[in-house]
Amino acid sequence: MNLSPIILPSNQFDHFYRGGYRIGELRNGPGGPMRPEEWIGSATTRFGEKTMGLSTLPNGEFLRDAIGADPESWFGPEHVSAFGTSTEILVKLLDPDQRLPVHYHPNKAFAKKHLALDHGKTEAWIILEAPADAKVGLGFAQTMKKDVVHDMVKRMDSAALLASLTMVPVKPGDAILVPAGTPHAIDAGIFVLELQEPTDLSALLEWEGFAVDGIKDGHLGLGFETVLDALRFDPISTAEQKELIKSTGFTSKQSQSLFTSKADGYFRADLLPGDGSKTNAGFSILLMLDGDGILKTANSGSIAVGHGDALVIPWSAGDWSLNGGVGIVCRPPLPAAAALAP
Repeated sequence: MNLSPIILPSNQFDHFYRGGYRIGELRNGPGGPMRPEEWIGSATTRFGEKTMGLSTLPNGEFLRDAIGADPESWFGPEHVSAFGTSTEILVKLLDPDQRLPVHYHPNKAFAKKHLALDHGKTEAWIILEAPADAKVGLGFAQTMKKDVVHDMVKRMDSAALLASLTMVPVKPGDAILVPAGTPHAIDAGIFVLELQEPTDLSALLEWEGFAVDGIKDGHLGLGFETVLDALRFDPISTAEQKELIKSTGFTSKQSQSLFTSKADGYFRADLLPGDGSKTNAGFSILLMLDGDGILKTANSGSIAVGHGDALVIPWSAGDWSLNGGVGIVCRPPLPAAAALAP
């Protein structure tokens, strides 16, 4: 069956940090003050929850359930053969009104061993807006030891933990891959489109000033002694930084990849300037950043789209193009690349 692209309703919900008004403005959602994330085209639930986080279609059905009823129409045979009914991707908008705490995410091997999950949480940030002099923390500035980090966590020494990170300046159009295990933080006021593996796995190193009990909920139920084994203690070198960070400035007049090739085994994202270039058939999530346009599909006709629309595009709609407007299309990894991703 040839399915059509679907414009998704807003999917904001409460979280432990402040923000969300820019998401509400862009996506016609509820806004803040404690809804700093929207999960777009999500078939993933919040950690420990049954349905929170799942995207719904306009008819009220969970996207996850619609996919499960007809995975080949949504994904195509190659994706289903490699990944089953998993979308292999989670797309979010992040709009923090306060600095995000220093935290990190486990990789696939740790998640498999300790949580019986098939995915860790490598993620990447596409910077949509940022204040002057905005920075993100990306890895420790020098090699750390587990007992030293654990001591800072137990003392709840937020200042020391933040000071331990390498701070990287960011501006709109930057894209930063954050490998699983990397300690990181994001300054207040940075508006981010995030792509990640389809899990909700975060280990907190600090939580002062946030509406969360890190002693109880900061370690994925494993205890800090265990979850700290998922942390990367050595710094990211300058050479490695260049493999993780790409800047386009959103200025291209042609479709282009926003990430370096290091991201290919986890997810893909391309800037679409509305020039009518063909995007190959495949499960996709499209966020319109600006203007109005027409999304034309090979098998399912056309649909009008505009600023702030978020769409899920099934494989069976066929090849498609965006004519007018500017958007970012997010896609799962190709199976061959995913097979090599740690």
